Amino acid sequence: MQPDALLAAIQFDLDFFLKFVFQPSPALIGGLAITIYASIIAQAAGVILGTLSALAGMSRNPILRAISGAYVWFFRGTPLLVQMFIVYFGTPYLLGGVDLFPRDVIFGFVSLRGAVLAGIVALSINEGAYMSEIVRAGIMSVDPGQTEAAKSLGMTYRLTMSRIVLPQALRVIVPPLGNEFNNMLKTTSLMSIIAVEEMFRVAQAANSSTFKTFEAYFGVALYYLALTTIWSTVQGQIERRLGAGTNRIEQPGLWSRMLGLSSPRQDLGSTR
Repeated sequence: MQPDALLAAIQFDLDFFLKFVFQPSPALIGGLAITIYASIIAQAAGVILGTLSALAGMSRNPILRAISGAYVWFFRGTPLLVQMFIVYFGTPYLLGGVDLFPRDVIFGFVSLRGAVLAGIVALSINEGAYMSEIVRAGIMSVDPGQTEAAKSLGMTYRLTMSRIVLPQALRVIVPPLGNEFNNMLKTTSLMSIIAVEEMFRVAQAANSSTFKTFEAYFGVALYYLALTTIWSTVQGQIERRLGAGTNRIEQPGLWSRMLGLSSPRQDLGSTR
């Protein structure tokens, strides 16, 4: 390549960048929608799976404890990238050729691409393993004397957990839960490896067709940054309403949450 051509190739195209960011294509808007709803669904499912796993892990039943332990051990100990491939490409082998994620999946009036559903399932299962430890820590933070007092009053285990333990554990669970959702917004970019047209995949397509590498990827990075900034602000409001900050020695600030510095994954040895 001639020096002049090389110089032209590496110059920042401001017009392309501004158009990419402020006049988003239908593909980018669709990718943004996928990023948002996939994050919400996967996080909600992960919370449910994590709560069930935490309760099973604290059960007196050794079989339930073993299942919970194996679940957390495997999905925290293997990369999400590998798990996503296993879910999308590997399930037909495990189910004798039955494809759980065909090209289009119909849920009533809603049609969803099979790859999107597979990505959400993989994100949910992985998130559940991390939420299991978060919920367990929240439950263990509640004074055991309150559980004993509930038993002395004749309350069942289910009633004790739903009315006494979990409401108090919620204040401990909410801050790391918010950080997990912040991570989820960014982790959805991994769905691009199974051809889901989320934002990162759109940036890849823009780069392939225009060779505007920095402009496309930096533009989509600003979209992720906007999402995490908005959520960090919302998270701060939720924590203040719940008074969660009074139960911790340090309350991570906006920038710490955005950068993931307060994420429990750093303490738990994240493999993502």
